[in-house]
Amino acid sequence: MRNDHLTAIDLFSGCGGLSLGLKMAGFKVLAAIEIDRRASETYRLNHPDVRLFSDDIRSVSAADMGESLGLKPGELGLLAGCPPCQGFSRIRTKNGARGNSDPRNDLALAFLEFAQILRPKNLLLENVPGLRRQSIWVTLKAGLVKVGYRLVEEVVDASDYGVPQRRKRLILLGSLDRDPIKPDRCSTRLTVGDALSQVPMDDDLHLLRVNHSEGAMRIIRAVPKNGGSRSDIPDELTLPCHRRINGFGDVYGRMQWDKPAPTITSGCHNPSKGRFVHPFEDRAISLREAAVLQGFPVEYRFLKSHGKEAIALMIGNALPPPMICAHASALRSS
Repeated sequence: MRNDHLTAIDLFSGCGGLSLGLKMAGFKVLAAIEIDRRASETYRLNHPDVRLFSDDIRSVSAADMGESLGLKPGELGLLAGCPPCQGFSRIRTKNGARGNSDPRNDLALAFLEFAQILRPKNLLLENVPGLRRQSIWVTLKAGLVKVGYRLVEEVVDASDYGVPQRRKRLILLGSLDRDPIKPDRCSTRLTVGDALSQVPMDDDLHLLRVNHSEGAMRIIRAVPKNGGSRSDIPDELTLPCHRRINGFGDVYGRMQWDKPAPTITSGCHNPSKGRFVHPFEDRAISLREAAVLQGFPVEYRFLKSHGKEAIALMIGNALPPPMICAHASALRSS
């Protein structure tokens, strides 16, 4: 791909993980779309050079955007995006046992509309693996093939691409003039220790922590260090709600220092939401630690005024930049 074709547009940009990954791969991100106010403010803080459309993507005309950016159909190097995935998640569909009529599912077709109108040379779409089981996935791919794209898809683990976290994601790559090439996997995996050792102790986001109740602290202190689970704690500390169910075994679990973290979710700062307790310290991981486990650099900025819950949601919903970099680089070089 020639350098003048290293341009990109980021749909559903969130707080900017996808755009950061594209920039790491050498792309110039021209524009992005994000409806959420806090995510938009965070995006602007970190990507002031990108034209951000803070609106519902269904209200943004692809043709008008292209014209405003001086792009004719076929000139854009890469269209990338991750439509909201909550409607396709395993937990919302009872591990795939039922369908889901979440209205956000239709947003995946907005990606198709932008591809039809802008005709970018390459495509990169990321989502949860559950999207693959939905009829909209067949519709989306058929529409892209009709435009002329050659497609490859794969469910990947982010830990294979320089992210210190196990995170299964569906990746779709497309190109107009050739078969896309998948990136090579990393020979070694980064670990929780690799990530957490980068975090300065005086970092403002690191210090913005949840105050655990005494009951929660008793459970946390009882969980064995470096990988212990709530199944290891005394019976008298087991919560009644945990006695009634078999699932969610990672709740109140500790991460392991020398292994990748579990999937970072919007509950990443709360030990009652998953295996989010520090390997050795008696506390949940901090928001900064969650961000670096998601693949963000330590200097990536979040506004404390947004509050812990909103920041955790942005981090949990973000795309890991190193994983995006790997796949965007493969499109660039293929």
